[in-house]
This record gives sequence, structure tokens and C-alpha cells, in this order.
Amino acid sequence: MTDDVLLVHGGNPLEGEIRVRGAKNLVPKAMVAALLGQGPSRLRNVPDIRDVKVVRGLLQLHGVTVRIGDEDGELILDPSHVESANVADIDAHAGSSRIPILFCGPLLHRLGHAFIPGLGGCDIGGRPVDFHFEVLRQFGATIEKHPQGTYLVAQQRLRGTRIELPYPSVGATEQVLLTAVLAEGVTELRNAAIEPEIVDLICVLQKMGAIITLGTDRTILITGVDELGGYNHRALPDRLEAASWACAALATKGDIYVRGARQLEMMTFLNTFRKVGGAFEVDDEGIRFWHSGGELKAIALETDVHPGFQTDWQQPLVVALTQATGLSIVHETVYESRLGFTGALNQMGAHIQLYSECLGATPCRFGARNFQHSAVVSGPSKLIGSELVIPDLRGGFSYLIAALAAEGTSTVHGIDLINRGYENFMDKLRDLGAHVELPGELPPVAAGEPSGELVDA
Repeated sequence: MTDDVLLVHGGNPLEGEIRVRGAKNLVPKAMVAALLGQGPSRLRNVPDIRDVKVVRGLLQLHGVTVRIGDEDGELILDPSHVESANVADIDAHAGSSRIPILFCGPLLHRLGHAFIPGLGGCDIGGRPVDFHFEVLRQFGATIEKHPQGTYLVAQQRLRGTRIELPYPSVGATEQVLLTAVLAEGVTELRNAAIEPEIVDLICVLQKMGAIITLGTDRTILITGVDELGGYNHRALPDRLEAASWACAALATKGDIYVRGARQLEMMTFLNTFRKVGGAFEVDDEGIRFWHSGGELKAIALETDVHPGFQTDWQQPLVVALTQATGLSIVHETVYESRLGFTGALNQMGAHIQLYSECLGATPCRFGARNFQHSAVVSGPSKLIGSELVIPDLRGGFSYLIAALAAEGTSTVHGIDLINRGYENFMDKLRDLGAHVELPGELPPVAAGEPSGELVDA
């Protein structure tokens, strides 16, 4: 498909302003939460990304009315007539996303049963769904696995339970929250994820009438209620997309103002960005990121769950680290296969060596399992345009950054995957002066060059 391929003519700094809207890791989950209410919900600051479209389709299959509101980026979700959906239709909508697993709890409460097909998502390492099903069993659901998917039944009202996560998983925490709010009694969740998107989801549920206490030791207490209403909520901005554009500014020696970005959720990233040699300026409307003009500095970096350095920030920053002077060490502790994207960077001229050892002090689940989850990045490296195939969402945007920083032209395949989490990224690239084109388009015209069009003398 030619519309899934992008030609990127690199070597020019990205400069200008773009806007980020609601977080990909919150908005689809808040849409699912609307299923729990007895009345309509209003969700604002919604980005136009594929994950939103997938969830919208699944909600509509289950009888939820979803319409665009009067405000730009607003959805009105009315779950007054929730109903069962056709198995084949669910499968057709859900194949490219893992979000349908979060429909389980709400559908069990509303219908007494649910069907979940095989799940997709980015191939960045193990994200097993079996734990989700085990959690639902603890609430009292009966689960049967079949070739076409998994069937879940609640013979009676689900009951609160005590759960301790072996790892502070975002998805498992969301599952517990969306199930516990209408379960009978109290649910205690230990070792929960506390990412800003989780806290924002808790805010959504509290607006609906839920009773949720967020402790200081990763413990969340949920007291089940008999009924929930709708909500009116503005989604927090996407800190992961904002950081991606910041890394693009750093790697291309550019200057990008990210309207909508907020300091609070990005403090850990901002500290690292400054250590590498990037500059930023915060105001009430967003954050400006730019390359300060000197040499970028090598750093030692470890990813971790919030409030640590987010794994989704790692891939775009690694591209910038290829331009830093010295040896940078990156220890990925969240997803075991997230460094696989570096092979293509080496093909472009980067010098990145992967190791199965833990090159860092953060406790890690992968050190004894022979996963190449640590990297040594030697720089600065001159990147050259290349043929690239996008492996996953964040890795894909990182390839775009590398192509923009490289000399010459890169052909990037699979760009449609980026639409899962980056709203209107093609328009944003062009707004920042990037020279990109789809095959068959006229080549981009650089500022000051004649267009070749006839004009009146």
C-alpha cells in the first residue's frame, strides 16, 4: 500500500509549533469507563487516533451511542441501551488492539457476560492477558477459553477481593479499577500502577460516583457502589507524544513548541532531557523544547514504572543519544523486547550494542532470562537515510526521528501504525518544516526554492 509508506528527506531541523491532545493511555480507557454509567458521559480533549476509533466501534457494537460533541475533540457517550454484540463483529474491530480486555468488567456488570477475542497491540515483549482473567476470577467471574476467544460469565454480582500485583502493571491496574467500582464490598489492590493516566482514570470514575482511595504505598482501596452515573471530563494531555516531539527537536537540532504539554507529568523526562543537553521552557500553554547548540552529552538511563523514566520515552530518546558525545547506557526494565528497534538505527550508521546483562542498578525481571534489554550507544554518529520497516508505535515514531536527523532520503514502511497514538502526525511534521512525502506526491519544496508553477509576470 503506497499510503502506508513515507519518504523522509532528512537533514533539516524541525522548527515550529504543534499541539498534543488527550493521552492515548487514558482516553480509550475513559471511553470504556462510560459503559459503567447509567447516564451519558462527556469526554473532552479527545485525539483523532486509531485506538479511539477502535473503542468507539466496540462501544457502538454494544449499543452505546457515541457522537461528536459541540466542542472540538469532544465525544458524548450514552450507554443507556447496552446489549450483547456479535462475536464476529467484535473480532473484526478488536484485532489490532489490546484494549478490549478492559471491556470485561463493565460488560459483566451490565450484561452478566462478555466475549473477548484474540488481542493485538505492539510487539514489544510479553504482556500476558492471563493475569487479567485471573483477576476477574477473583471477582467471581467464570471464564471459558475457546478457539475464537474467551467467554466470561457472572452468575451473580461480582465481589470485592484482595489483589497484589507481581508487577505494577498499568493494564492490570485498569482492569481492577473498572471491575471493582461496581463490585460488592471492598477491593484492596496492592503494588498498583500509579501513572498519571491511572490517576486520571480514577478521577473519571470518582466523577461517576465511585469511592476510590489512592494510598502512598501503591495501594488502592475501592469501595463498590450500587450504581454509577456519567462523567464530564477533560483528558490529561499526552506526555508520551510530547516527549517524542521533544526528542525530535533534540535529534534534528530543532526548536519545537508543544502546545498542551504539562510540566507535572513530565518532570522525570525533563530532568533527563536537560542532562543530555536539551533546553526547555515551560509556560501556561505548553513547553518549548530545543537543541541548545552545544554537544549533546552521553548519559546512563534506566526505564522504570512511574515516577521513573517511562519506557515509552526510551525509544525516541535513544535516537537523540546517537548524536551525543561518548557512551550512553540504557537499561530497559519494563518490556524485554523494546530495544529490538535499534538494529535499524545501526543500519543507518548508529553504533548501538545490545546486551542481555542488566547494565544498571534498578531491579529487573529480565537479567537471568537472556533478553537483550540493555544497550550501549556510542556517539555521535552520522545517520544516513535508509529503508525502514516500523516495528511498533514508539519504535515507529523513533524511526521517523532518525530519518529526519539523517542525511539523504529514507523510505519508511508501515507508517499507518503510528496513527494508533500520534494524532495527525503527517500534518504536524509538515507544520514543523519536515520534508516528507507519500509516494506519488510531488516532492516537497524547500523555503526559498522556485515551485516550478507558472505565475504572471
